[in-house]
Amino acid sequence: MTTLSRLAALLGLKGDDTMTAAAEKTFPVTKTDEEWRRILSPEQYQVLRGHGTERPGSCALNYEKRAGTFSCAGCGQELFISGKKFESGTGWPSFDQPVPGSVEETVDRSWGMVRTEVHCANCGGHLGHVFPDGPPPTGLRYCINGVALDFKPA
Repeated sequence: MTTLSRLAALLGLKGDDTMTAAAEKTFPVTKTDEEWRRILSPEQYQVLRGHGTERPGSCALNYEKRAGTFSCAGCGQELFISGKKFESGTGWPSFDQPVPGSVEETVDRSWGMVRTEVHCANCGGHLGHVFPDGPPPTGLRYCINGVALDFKPA
């Protein structure tokens, strides 16, 4: 049980569907918990494997403006291109759409609310959430933890 799910249980919150759905699926890239802990920093592990959230404004990738590609810090899969990034004012990197087929979504009922969680389709790593308040043409805002991403300039 993760820290998040323990806290939710203590608070009486139910329905942590995100962690259950991700735990039940087999992804193309799989590793043991020990292997994930070896390759990820503690903060990356907390976000990608523990469904945590970094502090807003704490990641340099929030301010990245160069052309390039944002990839999963866990497995290297390309997730977002810089042309789809926009300034949302939330404190996290935001994109209006991912690279096709690179992310999957699950229902997240943690913390007493219903949200749409976004995870890497290749390794299942938690990336963030998607909200219906983004710019045209998609109207979506993929609010992504910068620590879950690597950036490669074009």
